[in-house]
Amino acid sequence: MKPELLCALIPLFPLIGFIINGVGFRRIPKGAAGAIALIAVLASFLTSAFLFGAFVGQESLPNSTDPLIATLFNWISVGDLQINFSFQIDQLSLLMLLIVTGVGSLIHLYSIGYMKHDEGFGKFMAFMNLFIFFMLLLVMGSNFVIMFIGWEGVGLCSYLLIGFWNTNTSYNNAARKAFVMNRIGDLGFLLGIFTIINTFGTVEYVDVFRQAASLPIGDSTILLITLLLFVGAMGKSAQIPLFTWLPDAMAGPTPVSALIHAATMVTAGIYMVVRSNVLYTLAPLTLEIIGGIAIATALLAALVGLLQNDIKKVLAYSTVSQLGYMFLGLSVTAYTAGMFHVITHAFFKALLFLAAGSVIHAMSDEQDIRKMGGLRKALPITFVTFLLGTWAISGIPPLSGFFSKDEILAHVFVQNKVLWVLGVIGSGLTSFYMFRLLFLTFFGEFRGTDEQRHHLHESPGSMTAPLIVLAILSVIGGLLNLPGESTPGGGWLHHFLEPIFAGSAQINPTALTLNFDHTTEYTLMAVSAGVAVLSLVIAYFMYISRKAVPAPDIADRSLPEQVVYGKFYIDELYDAIIVRPIRGMGDALYSFGEGLVDGVVNGTAWLVRQGAGQLRRLQSGSIGFYVLAMVVSIVLIFALRFFIRF
Repeated sequence: MKPELLCALIPLFPLIGFIINGVGFRRIPKGAAGAIALIAVLASFLTSAFLFGAFVGQESLPNSTDPLIATLFNWISVGDLQINFSFQIDQLSLLMLLIVTGVGSLIHLYSIGYMKHDEGFGKFMAFMNLFIFFMLLLVMGSNFVIMFIGWEGVGLCSYLLIGFWNTNTSYNNAARKAFVMNRIGDLGFLLGIFTIINTFGTVEYVDVFRQAASLPIGDSTILLITLLLFVGAMGKSAQIPLFTWLPDAMAGPTPVSALIHAATMVTAGIYMVVRSNVLYTLAPLTLEIIGGIAIATALLAALVGLLQNDIKKVLAYSTVSQLGYMFLGLSVTAYTAGMFHVITHAFFKALLFLAAGSVIHAMSDEQDIRKMGGLRKALPITFVTFLLGTWAISGIPPLSGFFSKDEILAHVFVQNKVLWVLGVIGSGLTSFYMFRLLFLTFFGEFRGTDEQRHHLHESPGSMTAPLIVLAILSVIGGLLNLPGESTPGGGWLHHFLEPIFAGSAQINPTALTLNFDHTTEYTLMAVSAGVAVLSLVIAYFMYISRKAVPAPDIADRSLPEQVVYGKFYIDELYDAIIVRPIRGMGDALYSFGEGLVDGVVNGTAWLVRQGAGQLRRLQSGSIGFYVLAMVVSIVLIFALRFFIRF
């Protein structure tokens, strides 16, 4: 089969699933709708795996690492600008395809069990397929315009899925918030694309990066382009200041949270920066800005996560924090390390969200961890898998999160010692709030109602099977890029992605490598792991030994705790300085416009009505009056013609 056809089939399968379920969701049985959606994504995964195997199998051949460009048709032609609807298959897009379709398939399988009682099941599965379709366009496109189509598409789908239970006003507000905040970032991304077209005359990755490589480091145009593109990444990947939509996205069903946070939408910004690595290597000032924003985001989100009591909100803020770590790696040109953390994070974050959904399912939709406790006996599979996910995200060896996070911190240590210290502190905070979540949920005495206790049960196989698979991946995922060339399989991901970063390596040969001895490397690993373990011990002492439970009333807490629990009142600040003034201005303009428009419309009606009333008086019904009017009119006409003539 031709590679071009395989490329077209990968996004086509979920699109077909969306069309079938979207058109017939009222008539198709739930079992059939779930099977259609799952098979569609699974078919994309199998096709992606086949394409991956064929691509890797050709690596030993000359020019085998060149990207495959599959042009479906010529799309836009304006003067010298040619934009094709085409896909680019290379090492980076193949990895993203496997993550999106692989983890996406597991989430679809989980959704069949989790959403089976929902009235809108068929519509939900259709939206999930559409989400996968647009994400595939985003990672497969060979140019920035195709990426932007997928970029906007996942934004639309996030709106549809976050507000899926649209009878709840707060859920609708959360969906609207996500949509609006993403549009702010998307404007920056769009301006960046316009600047690329104006500068290079093309939007094709290969052509743009080849031309950019000839420009000097620090070029002002490249600086502008990278900053504008990063504004788009800030929106999609939830960095300060465009991050507050992501925790509110928890309003959607749990499978949506897993899909957005783990495998698709929030990784779009990371993917875009990695794909544009040549541009960012040429813009060191942009990288410094990214580094500052990234560490601030990682620490802020970690601090907020310390005191949250909603099981999904804790995981949401952990996602924001982990995205900060990914951007921190990219800021020091550790592009491979950033992608490594994207992969491992997809495994353990999808696992944690789906396990949280299993807990919520067992607790009859309860999400407050203060009302849980002691669930490990009733939910053994969920407990073990949640434990492994917590272990992985905390950066404790030998699970996957340790290796990916440690590689990021190692690169940061070489570039900036202050950022490294802050990164280690953030890692410790992550370990503390995640084990706090684990201990309060699964250990101690059950704190829920008797009715909840009576209904406690492990989730069905359609929900636990994805948990087991993701738990295994969270354990072994670190094997993709073990440190040290002498280690069996060591550095596989680094070597696999080398062609993607060849342009950056030519621009700055020392930027992509680590240059320190093994003693330093092992010391950094020990410090990072030691801080994570210490945080675990502190959490154990507080929530297991002392059996502490968060106070039910915020007023019972200290002022610093209230500030952290209130998420530093950032939402309130945005509401005060942005939302309310704009809404007030809109209301004022509406009132003015309403008065002006209504005045014009009503005034016109009054004039017509009054004029008609006066003209009506002439219609008296008297024949004598009509004859007199005719005579007077004739006299006037002749008189006017006489005076006009002379």
